[in-house]
Amino acid sequence: PTQLTQSGHDSSPVWSPDSGTIAFLSSRTGEAQVYLLSLEGGEAQRLTKLSTGAGLVKWSPDGKTIAFTSSVYPDCKDDECNQKRDEEKEKNKVKAHVAEHLLYRHWTHWNERKRSHLLVIPADGGTAPRDLTPGADFDVPPDERGGPGDINFSPDSKELCFTAVTDKLEAISTNGDLFTAPVAGGEIRRITTQPGFDGEPVYSPDGKYIAYHAQLEREYESDRWRVMLYDRQTGKIENLTEGFDRSADELAWSADSKSIYFTAENETEKPLYEMAARPGAEPKKILADTYNVFFSLSGAGKIMAFERTSLTSPAEVFTASGDGSNVRQLTHHNDAILASLEMNPSETFWFDGAEGTKVQAMLIRPPKFDARKKYPLLVLLHGGPQTMWSNSWGYRWNEEVFAASGYVTLMINRRGSTGYGQKFTDDITNDWGGKAYLDVMDGVDYALKKYPFIDGTRMAAAGGSYGGYMADWIATHNGRFKAIISHAGVYDKFAMYATDELWFEEHDMQGTPWSNPDSYRKWAPVSCAGQLGKFKTPTLVICGERDYRVPYTQSLEFFNALQRQDVPSKLVVFPDEGHWILKPQNAQFWYKTFLDWLALYLK
Repeated sequence: PTQLTQSGHDSSPVWSPDSGTIAFLSSRTGEAQVYLLSLEGGEAQRLTKLSTGAGLVKWSPDGKTIAFTSSVYPDCKDDECNQKRDEEKEKNKVKAHVAEHLLYRHWTHWNERKRSHLLVIPADGGTAPRDLTPGADFDVPPDERGGPGDINFSPDSKELCFTAVTDKLEAISTNGDLFTAPVAGGEIRRITTQPGFDGEPVYSPDGKYIAYHAQLEREYESDRWRVMLYDRQTGKIENLTEGFDRSADELAWSADSKSIYFTAENETEKPLYEMAARPGAEPKKILADTYNVFFSLSGAGKIMAFERTSLTSPAEVFTASGDGSNVRQLTHHNDAILASLEMNPSETFWFDGAEGTKVQAMLIRPPKFDARKKYPLLVLLHGGPQTMWSNSWGYRWNEEVFAASGYVTLMINRRGSTGYGQKFTDDITNDWGGKAYLDVMDGVDYALKKYPFIDGTRMAAAGGSYGGYMADWIATHNGRFKAIISHAGVYDKFAMYATDELWFEEHDMQGTPWSNPDSYRKWAPVSCAGQLGKFKTPTLVICGERDYRVPYTQSLEFFNALQRQDVPSKLVVFPDEGHWILKPQNAQFWYKTFLDWLALYLK
C-alpha cells in the first residue's frame, strides 16, 4: 500500500472513470473542500472554495463532472450570501437556539436552518459550482440518514438520482423519496411516492432501470429493505424481493444489466447475494457465512472487491471473481498486531426463548482458556433495539477486549434483533421489557447449563442505548447479577419523548405519551424502580452530554435513583461526546472504567 496524502484531514476518496485521478474531501484549510489528486504525482489541487464546504462526492461516468453536497441557507442564491449569514451568526453574542419545527436537533448538532443541497462542478474547475436544488427546503440526502449511496449518476452522465425527505414533520417521518435532476439544470422530478424510505438508487449499465431499496411501512426505521426496480421509460415500479425475508443493502448491477447484487444481514453474518433483475427471482448467496461490506465490481464485472471482517479480525480488503469464487485477501494491515494477540473465535448456539421461539447467541471464551476452571460471565446487551450482534470487528464495545480481561462473553440476539426475519424484529414493538427480556434470561440459563466452566455466582450485564435500557430493566427486575453497566440507557419513557427522532418512540410504543400513556408507563424502568423493594445491583452509569438520541438526563435520573436507594453506583458523563464515545482518549478512559467496575465485583 502507498500513502497518498499527508495532511491528516483527508477522507471520502473516489476514482475518476479513467483511474488516473482521485477526488477526495479535505479539511486541511478549515471547512471540508473537494480536492483532486493525480496518480502521476504532484500535489493535490483544490477544486471547490465554498464557505459552506463540501460533503458527499460523486464522479460522473464520463469524467467531466463532479457532484457534491454542501450545507447552505435555502434562501441564499450565492456563496456570498451564505458566508455573510454565517459571519453575522458568529459575531452575534447571542447564541440561543431557536426552533419553530421538528426536527430541530439530530444526534449531536442543532439544525440551524441550513439544508444540504446537491451541487455540480466541472472536473476541470472551469466554472463555479452550480446548485441543482436551489431554494430546496430539504436535505440531499436526508440528514444523517443518507450516505454516498443515496446519490448516483445515470450512465450517460446527464442525470442524477437522489433521496430526499420532503415531509414537513421530519421528526416523525421515516419517509424518503427518490428524485431525478438534470445535470445541466432544470426540473427536479419525484419518481417514488410510497410512505416508507426509498434509497440507494443505482442505474443499470444499459440505462433502462434504477434499482433501489425501500422500506414500505411508514414511520418505522427497522422495516425490511426490499429491492425495487424502476423502469425509466414507463415509470413502472416492481418489488423484486417481497418473498425474501431479509433486508437488502449495498446494491450493484452486473455489467450486462441482468443481475443485481446486494448484501443482507443473516444470523450474525452478512453474505453477498446475487439475483436476476426480475420479480420472484431467488437471491443466491455468492459470499456465504462471513461478514462482508463495502463491495464493488470492476467495469466488466469479472472481479469484485470488498471488506471482510470478523470478531477476531479488523476489516481487510478482499477480492473475488464476479461469481464469488476465488476469494483472496488483498491487504494484511493487522497481521503483525494480530500475531501478538490471543483471541478465541465466537461459537454460536441456539436455545428456546420466550414462547418457545428459537434464539441464537454467541459466546467467546477468554484467552488461555482452561475448561477445568470457573470463569465469570459478562452478558452483553445490544442496542437498536432492532440491530444484532454480528460476527464483525468493532471499536466500540469490542467483545474480544472484554473476553481478554478474563470473562466468558455472551451475546444474545434476543427478540427485536435483525437478521432473523421481519417477524422476529417486529416482536419487540410495544414489548420492550417483555419477550426480549425473557430471551436474555433464558439464554443466560441455557449457557449456565451448557457450559460448566461459567461461574453463575459471578455474572454481570452491560449494554448501551436499548442495551442500556435492558440493563436498567434488569436492575429493576432481578438481583442475580453482581454488577451492571448502563451506557446511554433509556430509564423514563415519558422523558424519552425529548429524543430527536420521535418516529422511534411513537412506533415502538404504538402512540404518543398522551395517546398511549399506559405503554410509556408499563415499559419504563422508572415505573419498576421499587419492584424489588430497592435496587440491589452495583451499577455503573455512563453517558455523553451531547446525546440527543437518548438525552443524558435519562442516565442522571437512573443514577439519582440508585444513589437515593444507597446502591453502590458510579456516574461518568462525557461533556464532549454524544450517543457514542468516539474520541480516542475518552474511549480509552471508557474501557478502563468499564473493566475496573467489572473487576471490582466479579474478581
